[in-house]
Amino acid sequence: MKSIYLKKPWLKFYPDGVPSDIEVPLRSVNDAFNEATEKWKSKTAIIFYGKKISFQELREKVDRLATALFDLGVKKGDRVAFLMLNSPEFLIGFFAVLKLGAIVTPISPVYVSDEIKYQLENSGAEHIICLDILYDALEKTGIGLKNIILTNITDSLPKLKKILGKSILRGVYQKMAAPSPNIFSHKNIYQLKDLIRTYPADPPNTPIQPREDLAWLPYTGGTTGFPKGVMISHYNIVVNDMQFRTFLHHFSEGNEVLLGYMPFYHVAGFMAVAVNSIFHGFTNIILTSPDLDDILNSIVKYKVSMFAGAPAIFESLKDYDRTNLVAWNELKLIMSAADSLHESTAKDWKSKTGETIHEYYGQTELTCAVMGNPAGRGKIGSIGVPLPGTAGAILHLEKDEFIPMGEIGELAISGPQLAKGYWHNEEATRECEAIIDGVRWWRTGDLTKMDEDGYFFLYDRKKDLIKYKGLQVLAREVEEALKKHPKIKEVGVIGVPDIKVGQLVKAFVVVESDARGTLSEKDIVEYCQGKLSHYKIPKIIEFVGELPKTDIGKVSRRELREERG
Repeated sequence: MKSIYLKKPWLKFYPDGVPSDIEVPLRSVNDAFNEATEKWKSKTAIIFYGKKISFQELREKVDRLATALFDLGVKKGDRVAFLMLNSPEFLIGFFAVLKLGAIVTPISPVYVSDEIKYQLENSGAEHIICLDILYDALEKTGIGLKNIILTNITDSLPKLKKILGKSILRGVYQKMAAPSPNIFSHKNIYQLKDLIRTYPADPPNTPIQPREDLAWLPYTGGTTGFPKGVMISHYNIVVNDMQFRTFLHHFSEGNEVLLGYMPFYHVAGFMAVAVNSIFHGFTNIILTSPDLDDILNSIVKYKVSMFAGAPAIFESLKDYDRTNLVAWNELKLIMSAADSLHESTAKDWKSKTGETIHEYYGQTELTCAVMGNPAGRGKIGSIGVPLPGTAGAILHLEKDEFIPMGEIGELAISGPQLAKGYWHNEEATRECEAIIDGVRWWRTGDLTKMDEDGYFFLYDRKKDLIKYKGLQVLAREVEEALKKHPKIKEVGVIGVPDIKVGQLVKAFVVVESDARGTLSEKDIVEYCQGKLSHYKIPKIIEFVGELPKTDIGKVSRRELREERG
């Protein structure tokens, strides 16, 4: 059984020119950034609502901010929190912090004060770079920080477009407002743009040990409990970027355009787009808000090479009348990531655009992407094959043992991109690690199987497995079946405790707007007959107006269990 996975049967489906493994020199994110900004200094690195920033200008802003942060007392090993939306300042801040050997811990901008407080306390962050309209939520945490650096969404916009900056956020953050200018009279509160303007580009030369020193401390989404900080080193970032870039062999160094609308605080948006674009001389079109028209217009105007998004964006675009304005066949890659892509969404997208969505898979604990469907060789329903230098295997749910090909078990990943573990949580780290024949594997918590070609298929989270009379029910399988009903828009499935059978299958159903009042519980049960085994058919059905989502658009089964289960 072991040899099945270690022989890597997926390699025969790699496109020509993609190696099975890669050699990455031992270098830091700082090394990669400095090399890239020197090599492509005259090229455009960022376009932000029409404002162009060259690699040379980006380098200068980063070095100026790094000098300022050093003067403010930020030192190696410090955690610097980011509470920001997508903007050039996010990237400027990230690379500036890393130049000092400090660590960025990004916080979701949709978090409320208690959630922000938890991450600040758990990470031990003493400094923060914060978007000014999010400052109120930060202030309500009551946490005293050494330095608070505020930025405004208009900081990187030309004067004629300052009003645009306000309109960008008006629809998303209607009730939020920037604090009074008087706040800057406080001794520890600064404006980021002032720091960049007044300090020279003369940061210290901080020595970095790429494998040991942390660069990025993102937190898990908390779908299965309290969020946990994931310790990602400089080398994790450099090697995972190179694995992804090597797999995309048809991309040309210095000649691609990526669209940065996926949130940068999340590893999918940050690694696949932001880091990828900077390290390889690509132009990054940054959007603060995922407005469908802005996305489509940007793809057309700037001839975007790769469109990456969570399944929710494809679900929205497949029904949007302006989607066909894009010549999707001219893009080099259409990629779905950050959540499971429903088969119905993939097929509807193909029908709408004529093009295939290539599904990719990754986790925060794996730095980012570890699997993907090879260009032109994708399988609908599959998360693809492991990237170069990566091994995938299916383990027994309770034992650190490989199980036969074709059986469903827990997906485990081995490779140099595996994060060091959870921040100050060795017990949780040990629970996810499996050492087999001296090799470190990371248990992902995802129920998966591998077919004879080496393609992997994702079924569900291990903790979402429903047990009915000793039989196992995959929530996603039930969701997929119900999603095919023409009157059902969205569905979320959980198990609810039952003293007689263990757990009952419960479905939360959102009906299409034009079908409300025309679908009953009985209709759904009858629809499932012949499509699902009798024990998988929902025993409880609840119609709801909407489903709770995580901040990247996943249906939150945890919230369904806690609030409505």
